[in-house]
Amino acid sequence: MTKLILLCDDELPILRAVEFKLKKVGFSVKLAQNGEIAWAMIQEAAPDLIVSDYQMPILDGLELAKRVRENRETQHIPFILLTGKGFELDQEDLRSRLGITRVLSKPFSPRELVEEATKILQSAEYGDEPAAQAHVGTS
Repeated sequence: MTKLILLCDDELPILRAVEFKLKKVGFSVKLAQNGEIAWAMIQEAAPDLIVSDYQMPILDGLELAKRVRENRETQHIPFILLTGKGFELDQEDLRSRLGITRVLSKPFSPRELVEEATKILQSAEYGDEPAAQAHVGTS
């Protein structure tokens, strides 16, 4: 079964580049340009992985992650948070408080994100590590 990844970022060029790479390796992809749209999409059809930018209008990535973790139907979904340079976030705190699976700093290569997504989804599928409790790291 094809895995569905929800990409959420207010920068359309980033969305399109990452979407292209993810689809090229066989993932199904949905796009949202802010956290509120992403939350509505998650409630309609829960993805297998959420990739969200931290800083966005309307609803930022941390608030989106909080909603995902507080909802019984979605709390298990792995979550990759993308951050801009200069945003120093306490990754241990994000992992324990919001269940952020990985944090990637921009600029990142779309290939790097594809590798992380593949690794996270494989480990979640095979039960190697609970998706919401995975080790947070930067690559």
